[in-house]
Amino acid sequence: MATTAASKTPLVQRLRGLKGEVVKFGIVGLSGVVVNFAVFWVCINGLGLASVRSNIAATVIAIATNYLGYRYWLYRDRDAASRKREITLFLVYSGIGMLIETGVLGFSVYVLKLDSHYEQLGAKVIGLAVATVFRFVSYRTWVFKAAPEPTAPTEPTAPTARHPHLQPQPVGTLSARELAAEAELLLAAEPIRFAKAE
Repeated sequence: MATTAASKTPLVQRLRGLKGEVVKFGIVGLSGVVVNFAVFWVCINGLGLASVRSNIAATVIAIATNYLGYRYWLYRDRDAASRKREITLFLVYSGIGMLIETGVLGFSVYVLKLDSHYEQLGAKVIGLAVATVFRFVSYRTWVFKAAPEPTAPTEPTAPTARHPHLQPQPVGTLSARELAAEAELLLAAEPIRFAKAE
C-alpha cells in the first residue's frame, strides 16, 4: 500500500503542475485570441481584405504577442540557453498552427461557401481550437524545453582531453577561492563548447 501511495504522489503533483500550466497557457492564449480576432475583424470589415489574408495578418500579430507571454511569463523558468533555436522552433510550430487555422477557414469559405462575416468567424473559432491544441503540445514538448535537473556531485574523473585544467574536485574538499576559480574556468569553457555544437 505504501508503494502505491508513493508512486501516485509524483503523478498527482505532475497533474497539478500541468493544470497550472494549462491555465496559464489559456490566459496567454486568450490574450492572443483577443488580438487575433480584433485584427481579423478590422481587416475584413475596416480594410476590406479577403478572409484568408486577414486571417494571416491577424495570426502573425497574435503569434508575436503570444511569444512574449509564453517566454516571459509561462515558460520563464524553462531553459533559454539557445534563444535562436527557441524562436525558430516557435515560429515553425506557430506557422503550422496558422496553416491549420487558415486551412479550416479557407475550406469553410471556398469549399463550403460559408462566406458571411459571422460564418467566417465561426470557421475561425474551429480552426483556432484545433491549432491551439497542436500549439500547446508542440510548445511545451519541443520549444520551451525544461531546464536540465541539477546533478549530484560525483567522484572526480579524469580530465578531458580538450580542457585538462577542468579537473572536477569533490565539492567538500574545495575552499571558497578554489571553488570560485573552478567556476570561472567552467564558465570560460562554456562559449567554446556551445560554439562548436552550433
